Amino acid sequence: MTLPKRGPGLYVQVLIAIALGVALGAKSPAWGIAMRPLGEAFIKLVKMLIGPIVFLTVTAGIAGMGDLKKAGRVGAKAAIYFEGMTTIALGLGLAIVHIARPGSGMHVTRESLDTAALDKTLSGARPHGVVEHLLAIIPDTFASAFTNGDVLQVLLLGVLTGVALASIGTRARSILALIEQGTTALFAVVGIVMRFAPLGAFGAMAFTIGKYGVSSLGNLARLMGAFYATALIFVFVVLGIVMRALRLSIVRLLVYLREELVIVLGTSSSESALPRLMTKLEDLGAKPEIVRLVVPTGYSFNLDGTCIYLTMAAIFVAQALNVPLSFRDEITLLVVLLLTSKGAAGVTGSGLVTLAATLASTGNIPVAGLTLIIGVDRFMSEARALTNIIGNAVATLVVARWENALDVDHARTMLRARR
Repeated sequence: MTLPKRGPGLYVQVLIAIALGVALGAKSPAWGIAMRPLGEAFIKLVKMLIGPIVFLTVTAGIAGMGDLKKAGRVGAKAAIYFEGMTTIALGLGLAIVHIARPGSGMHVTRESLDTAALDKTLSGARPHGVVEHLLAIIPDTFASAFTNGDVLQVLLLGVLTGVALASIGTRARSILALIEQGTTALFAVVGIVMRFAPLGAFGAMAFTIGKYGVSSLGNLARLMGAFYATALIFVFVVLGIVMRALRLSIVRLLVYLREELVIVLGTSSSESALPRLMTKLEDLGAKPEIVRLVVPTGYSFNLDGTCIYLTMAAIFVAQALNVPLSFRDEITLLVVLLLTSKGAAGVTGSGLVTLAATLASTGNIPVAGLTLIIGVDRFMSEARALTNIIGNAVATLVVARWENALDVDHARTMLRARR
């Protein structure tokens, strides 16, 4: 699985576009806001491809193994790792927000909150009850999973189809070959779409700075600072230790994935780099069947950055509104987040929707309190998306190594050669 060759220095182009977007938004907010369609158009182009790519790659990953026991074993190992990292991310976010206490001293009253913007933002929230949340994973029709853009529903269809093809055996070879050809064609389309990444990054960043501006951060700067610090600790300490156990370097991995990370930085969406991430991991020495199963699955079940954000934002709202939370309340919050965080896609704004569903489920913290963070949610989405994609890259390498499906020496050579 390869992507078409592009002009050199895509990450440099995106970095320049981001800088220009920041400059335009700061110099002329009205013009910056007017650039919003550029960012939204690029994200829509990417989202248009995500459903088919997830379906085809997951199907091919499971069916290509030819052994349902192996597919189940890989899935189980991935699930164990995902849950472990999710728990660590949630716990780390909880610990840091209690130490930094960014919401203390705000003394906001519920009556003073304006929920108009919140109602508009959360109009498409997923069902927040446990049973309703699980039922929402099942699409109404096979096609509706793709038209609704629900990654969890597409993932379910991919797993079922892959298992069905694997159970058929050799009779499914022609179908599997067709799926492989379809995947190749889709990745060729991705190569075309990625040419517009600098334009999308420019529009998205210009809009963000133009609409919210640096002055809009105000008292929320402490929350943002604590969140960014926590994300850095998770990447360089937690994931760094995991990579060290694989005898690889987290810093070299970040350099290796620099183009993908810059695209994510500019668009605030980890989905924008999903196809390229899969290609890079295969080139790094992870077997394709592992990559094609673990990466798409991780985009729904291993959102480390989103998990950190969810706990910190929830406790921040409680601190700002002077809502007392007992140890039991916080443990309940973490347990619920273990479920609701699985429904958060890697698209800008999904974290806020998921957080609203979580607060509504627990009932301890007023959902209306989220109006406090709407203005800076967009500024934190970059760190969420970056942490998510890095976490999924490491997760894939871990599962591949666990399955003896990672050429560690080749990976080390590739990482050292990348400058």
